[in-house]
Amino acid sequence: MSTRLGASDRQLPRTADRRTWLGLAVLTLPVFLVSMDVSVLYLAIPSITDALAPSAAQQLWILDIYGFLIAGLLITMGNLGDRVGRRRILLAGAAVFGGASILAAFAPSAGILIAARALMGVGGATLMPSSLSLIANMFSDDRERGRAIGVWTAAFAGGAAVGPVIGGILLHHFWWGSAFLINVPVLAALLILGPRLIPEYKAPSTARFDVLGVVLSMAGILPVVYAIKTLASDGADAGVVVIGLAGLALLAGFVVQQRQSAAPLLDLKLFRNAHYVGAISVALVGMMALGGMSYLTGVYLQSVMGHDVLAAAVAGLPMAIAVAVFSIGASRIAAMVGIRAAFLGSIVLAAAGNFGLLALTTSSPIWVYLVFTFIAGIGYGIQFSLVSVVVVGAVPPERSGSASGISETSFELGNALGLALFGSLATLVFRGHRDGWSFGDTLGETLHRALEMGTQGDGLAAAARQSYVDGMHAASLAIGISMTLLGIWVFFAMRKPLKPWTADAQTAGARAGNDEPEAPAPLPSTECMN
Repeated sequence: MSTRLGASDRQLPRTADRRTWLGLAVLTLPVFLVSMDVSVLYLAIPSITDALAPSAAQQLWILDIYGFLIAGLLITMGNLGDRVGRRRILLAGAAVFGGASILAAFAPSAGILIAARALMGVGGATLMPSSLSLIANMFSDDRERGRAIGVWTAAFAGGAAVGPVIGGILLHHFWWGSAFLINVPVLAALLILGPRLIPEYKAPSTARFDVLGVVLSMAGILPVVYAIKTLASDGADAGVVVIGLAGLALLAGFVVQQRQSAAPLLDLKLFRNAHYVGAISVALVGMMALGGMSYLTGVYLQSVMGHDVLAAAVAGLPMAIAVAVFSIGASRIAAMVGIRAAFLGSIVLAAAGNFGLLALTTSSPIWVYLVFTFIAGIGYGIQFSLVSVVVVGAVPPERSGSASGISETSFELGNALGLALFGSLATLVFRGHRDGWSFGDTLGETLHRALEMGTQGDGLAAAARQSYVDGMHAASLAIGISMTLLGIWVFFAMRKPLKPWTADAQTAGARAGNDEPEAPAPLPSTECMN
């Protein structure tokens, strides 16, 4: 029988002490590594190819198996952490990630490196939702929780930004395995300090774990992500399309099964919460925009402007700094202007930054790139931090692990979709603007062909670079339009005021016959949110 809690029965939020903030610092370590790992590997691939001589298919799996398993396991690992203990699953995942990093560093063959990358994906899938959901337990004060999530988001952005810089320095002085060994001391610090500074949390649930849901979610997500990535890199193929459609069918079956499950992995009632749906939409579309923009501008800086890898990585630092700084300040901005206004403002800035890339040419000064990516970074920093704040607060603490898994899966899918959709659009325009020139399938292939032609290839190289910029402009325009449409959707989806989740709302929902109330997140200064 449910008992309605009175005001005197509720715990008042307590201010986080120094130990709690130190625990947060420890929690940022795995987040930093997971985001850094992908960008470092892109730099190491040429050296790995020389050392291990992987086939084309093996090289693709070395790059992609990590992201596939993270995307497929995030929801599962979020739920598992809720049940067996979030700190326990976090530390277990860190141990797996660290051990797999050592195996990858000394892999004697491409096959073993692929297996090591797969294990790193399994470990990485535990780190993201567990670390984010632990913040919900460690910080009971709304404002402090918002600030803590901002720090968590900044660590994620920082890892992605400094990864190429750190990787470039390591690969310049050491062998390719050093790109993986850098993980080991950081994870060792987590394993030593985590039990001392991070509290354990385990949801009081006796329901049987939804094994069928795990199978269906992975069987659906993995083929969909594979199809998206393959279509982006290799173009349309009947077999890949069939795999993608099969994955979508399995995901539809997963949703049906979740509606009937006594203890579902995916709490479908969350999607009745307009603010939660709006936040997930921002995660998906925002990450599509960032993923597409980062890929296209990375090629632009190196192949069009002629910067080396390290210089291109350094040029990305201002945007990363903007993301980090405004991630931390996002909750304060939301407290001043309201959650909907903060989301809308961040979307406008991200859209403006992408529209600004239309000003880039084959000979633009670097400051044009820096200014507009910095503007976009401000928007991304605010919106991604607020996404996590809304998602963590949209459910009671015992469900925050599974809710975090959903948002992180949206980020992963958004990144894959951004590369596929916007990358394919840019490629389509590139190939269509050849104007009689004999282009290859990519800018890199065309420039290599021009180099082999000597001085006679100068015209081909110039035409290829201009065609690539045209393709990047088309993608930037599409990204800006997508962000504009997202802003319109958020404007209408978040019209109703945001109310804090409370124990009273939980009890009222149970009395009404619902397992979960339709209660939005506790966010900073909820009285001013419109």
